[in-house]
Amino acid sequence: MPTAEYKFAQYHNQAAIGTLHRNLVAMWDAIRTETGGRVETVVHAENNGMPGGDPAALKMILSGEIAFFTLMGGAVGSVAPVAEVQQVPFAFRTASDAHKAIDGPLGRYIADEMAAKGLHLFPYGGFDNGMRQLTTLDKPVASPADIAGMRVRVPPGQVISDTFKAFGAVPVTTPANAIYRALQERTVDAQENPLGVVEAFKLDELVKYISLTSHVWSGFNLMAHRPTWDRLPGDVQAAIDRNVTKFVRQQRLDQAERNAGLRLRFAQQGIVFNEVDQAAFRGRLAGLYATWKEKLGSKCWSLLETEVGKLG
Repeated sequence: MPTAEYKFAQYHNQAAIGTLHRNLVAMWDAIRTETGGRVETVVHAENNGMPGGDPAALKMILSGEIAFFTLMGGAVGSVAPVAEVQQVPFAFRTASDAHKAIDGPLGRYIADEMAAKGLHLFPYGGFDNGMRQLTTLDKPVASPADIAGMRVRVPPGQVISDTFKAFGAVPVTTPANAIYRALQERTVDAQENPLGVVEAFKLDELVKYISLTSHVWSGFNLMAHRPTWDRLPGDVQAAIDRNVTKFVRQQRLDQAERNAGLRLRFAQQGIVFNEVDQAAFRGRLAGLYATWKEKLGSKCWSLLETEVGKLG
């Protein structure tokens, strides 16, 4: 192939063994082939090892130092606050429910708000992580009383932090690739993530209990530095768009399969699973829903409730 006209970097915060990395690599390989070698993109797992993690990578895409990045809505919220709507607790019953919402009018509204901040959100760019479950070192969690005072690692994003404060826990933020050390050194007592993340970062070597809270959906928004995106020729944009849609669909299937299969594997390893009565946890969130309805705005909240029903 000829020398690439467009050379880019793609960052993400997941491990290289995960479905996100595998599909991003395949996606950019397909784009390179489809464009006859004009586009060449290097995919960097775990944000290329940057100590600053997601916040540092977010600054890089805003400045144009990197062209493409995937990030949870909660963390995007530091730039475009409405993106935090993706992490409203117990809004989405399943990952499929979340996909429907972010592929529709709610996702377009988030994209418009992000565009005003210099970020291009792809129309079907919502890669999946899955429903977040609570994994603990010393005891299972079945009710809010069990989590009182517990130090829980959470990702960047205010709504998830507020959620665990409402449950009575103490949220602690670290980069994804620092969770293992935080658990190992017991600077946290627990962490919350889909099962695929537990596997990818080898957290199953440490945790003893997994409480199936499904408290928040987790995904990865694929975005581009908007000025860089706008400068690309139409045919290159079209090739990227087509392959984003194709590989997002594939990764969602891959991640669902991985998360489902891991419950059996982890149980065979001796990790204890327990079901959770979500009603007891939701009962702690009336104030949070009222606060975040105001923060996100009536239009955003209405678009969310159109998809998921009344909250609060």
